[in-house]
Amino acid sequence: MITFQDMFKSSFLERMDSVSLLDAALALALAFLLGLFIFLVYKRSYSGVMYSASFGVTLIALTLITTLLILAVTSNVVLSLGMVGALSIVRFRTAIKEPMDIAFLFWAIAAGIVLAAGLLPLAVLGSLFVGVVLLVFSSRKSGESPYILVVHCAAREEEDQVRALVEARVKRLNLKSKSVSPDRIELNYEVRLREGDAGFVNELGSMAGVSHVVLVSYNGDYMG
Repeated sequence: MITFQDMFKSSFLERMDSVSLLDAALALALAFLLGLFIFLVYKRSYSGVMYSASFGVTLIALTLITTLLILAVTSNVVLSLGMVGALSIVRFRTAIKEPMDIAFLFWAIAAGIVLAAGLLPLAVLGSLFVGVVLLVFSSRKSGESPYILVVHCAAREEEDQVRALVEARVKRLNLKSKSVSPDRIELNYEVRLREGDAGFVNELGSMAGVSHVVLVSYNGDYMG
């Protein structure tokens, strides 16, 4: 026989003790520390053109959110099935500009999953190992920073003079693109400087027939 109390019994209240508050608090605290460690490694090893502080904060938030989500999923099988269906319709359309950013995103997600699964030594030691590897390889970057040199000159004679001057003053020169219009020739060179010497740019700017000179540092990825 169904009693009055049975009619108003809440399944929500029955599930409140499915996850220990102490365990959840410890997992989220450790997730914050691991996320902070991932953020510091990202900031230290970043080698792109424009550093994004918001992406670093996103790594911390992603570790916390993943831990919270896995804690809920592991406590209820039905909830886990519903969560898989809900996440399957989510589409992320933010472009990832740096390839290494993908590795940090997966690292944050993996740390949250492993931590919420209760594998604390694996989460901590694995994150330390990954962080050390990334820091070691980022500190062994080549000292030669590539640059793009953009020169606007009037005719073929000035183009030959520009190339001769640049070849004599830089360590390496590579023509990336050349655009010709009726009154101007635009040259885009990839150059490697000798001990940071960029004085030849001033000489190019003062040459007759040269109207525009720009030297820009870039990360080695060229689209053109």
